[in-house]
Amino acid sequence: MTTTTGPGSRRRRVARFRQRLTFDRISFVAVFLILPLAIFGVFELSPYIQAFYYAMTNWGGFSAEMDFVGFDNFIKLTSDAKFLRAAANSALLCAVLPTLTLVTAFAIAVVVTTGGPIIGRVTGLKGGGFYRVISFFPYTVPAIVIGLIWAQVYDPTRGLLNGFLKLIGLDQFDGFPWIGNVHTAMPASMFVILWGFVGFYTILFVAAIKGIPAETYEAARIDGAGRFRTAVSIALPQVLDSVQTSYIYLGLTVIDSFVYMRVLNAQGGPDFSTLTITQDLHMEAFTRGQFGYATSMGVVLAAITMLYAGIIFLIFRLIRGKDTDLGSAA
Repeated sequence: MTTTTGPGSRRRRVARFRQRLTFDRISFVAVFLILPLAIFGVFELSPYIQAFYYAMTNWGGFSAEMDFVGFDNFIKLTSDAKFLRAAANSALLCAVLPTLTLVTAFAIAVVVTTGGPIIGRVTGLKGGGFYRVISFFPYTVPAIVIGLIWAQVYDPTRGLLNGFLKLIGLDQFDGFPWIGNVHTAMPASMFVILWGFVGFYTILFVAAIKGIPAETYEAARIDGAGRFRTAVSIALPQVLDSVQTSYIYLGLTVIDSFVYMRVLNAQGGPDFSTLTITQDLHMEAFTRGQFGYATSMGVVLAAITMLYAGIIFLIFRLIRGKDTDLGSAA
């Protein structure tokens, strides 16, 4: 029986270890592991740690003086009616806009790619390239320009929307303040954001749907599947990865929505009906000089975004698990 604990065995292990420590191995680990981790720690983790510290102070933002107040800022948030309204508005945007935008984009993409004749080869609408360009155009316009354009469209007296409605006989909308009314300010603002983003996700879904083999659609057509059934049961499951990515990216963007809301309603709209967390944070920091309190809002916003991403990952994991179980049962 041989032993592996003697001096010879230790020397062999040391020799093998030294052989593994070649310049190529060390340089590879340094460049592709240690350096990225260091950059991530300096530029990603450290700002979060710093922000969490500032959130526990009464820092005014324009001086080096600050007192540590612990969790007082976070406790104050729970009784701040304006912040709670902003959080509710952000949650509403996050719950409604991603779904509404992606459903609209997916519907347009399906029509453009597979909405051609029902006889013969599966094709999209004639002139589908033109529709893709038109739908993508709003995404090429900066958000602040989109906000300024739609603020003029919604203008009560000189706006295009009220002028058109009055032209077709709807005189009750003459002078109607779309973004100045507590009941219509948020829906009108949501439409602006949807208009700005739907084109990008239309192009994303068009590219994903075009990757599905045409034979799959033809088989579904032979089995008697209609257009809606084909879109829901054939196209959607095969572009699920794109849908998940879109939900996360769009949701995180919508939670912010600072530029759109700031241009349309700089002070948060009537009765703070369109106020978001980022708007409230900006006003607390740069208008009232409460940077410590504003930073605590930022910390809460970061937690909300991570929670949202986790929920989306969980939902799509459950959907994939359900699809796998149904496939196994079949």
